[in-house]
Amino acid sequence: MMIRRKAIRLSGSAAIAVSLTLAPSSLGFSIALTFAANAVGDGSLSPLESQTSQKLSIPPDSPRWNLEGQAKAVEYQGRKCLFLDGGAATLKDFEIRDGVIDVDVATPATRGFFGIQFRIANDVNGEWVYLREHKSGLPDAMQYTPVLNTGLNWQIYNGPGFTGAVDIPKDVWFRLRLEIAGAQAKFYVKDMDKPALVMNDLKSGIQRGQVALAVLTGATYFSNFEIRTTPDAAWERHLPPMPAGTLTKWNISPSYDALQRNLGVRSRHRKARTSNGRRWRRSRLVSWSFTAIARLRIRGSRFKATFPSAWSLSRESKCYMREPASIPTATR
Repeated sequence: MMIRRKAIRLSGSAAIAVSLTLAPSSLGFSIALTFAANAVGDGSLSPLESQTSQKLSIPPDSPRWNLEGQAKAVEYQGRKCLFLDGGAATLKDFEIRDGVIDVDVATPATRGFFGIQFRIANDVNGEWVYLREHKSGLPDAMQYTPVLNTGLNWQIYNGPGFTGAVDIPKDVWFRLRLEIAGAQAKFYVKDMDKPALVMNDLKSGIQRGQVALAVLTGATYFSNFEIRTTPDAAWERHLPPMPAGTLTKWNISPSYDALQRNLGVRSRHRKARTSNGRRWRRSRLVSWSFTAIARLRIRGSRFKATFPSAWSLSRESKCYMREPASIPTATR
């Protein structure tokens, strides 16, 4: 099932790098959530109060939740909770830069994707860390991905700082905690003393935004939701070293309908650099020798092709490309 939130599209999308095309994938799971006893009345705080309060405990039936898809307040294992199954619950009138998010979760599902979206901005960008029941104990049981123009990018962001192994309990309550500080975050699963995943460099670049609980598929429940802000930490990116000889600057073409154009004809996309007033955009590699084109392009309903071409000289390699790459990248 594909769930679409206005803030962030919850379907898997192709993560595109220069000269790299990866197939899209759909993720899903259902989650039920339980929230803490109402420590702030019915949770209906004003936007000003929501920003200045040290700590908020939001009950599952609070009007502060914007529920989308299969999402509702229910009872599960004796707790009042939020249930999500291909849905999301976004906290209204609240934005966070740095802070701590705590929530209990239980899921009877054998397969699913559930977690916390944070710093959701401009309706299309943010960060997402989530668990996958069917991968319990495996190296990719939990994943972090930046969300760029609605696209998930887990295909190219993986390994240390992005994925990790953890045992995911089935059908019992356990605690999740997310600590956000500057350009870093820590994700705790069950053990609140040792982080299960350390996100050493958050990739979206967004410094403030909304918070949501999100599930692609697989019934899951959350309870005792609490969120508190903390003083802003210094914003320090931890980028990996760039390999010598890397071409770091690129021209990126406009997006074209891949099903309507002859993508193998170079002369067409050479002319497209200035045709119809649609200009190529410059992009700079910042890490890992690739550019995530999703940063520059919003997903559409059809396959789109984008052409990269280098415009910078590599001093180490003493070579450069004047023409667009012969193999286009594609998004959907």
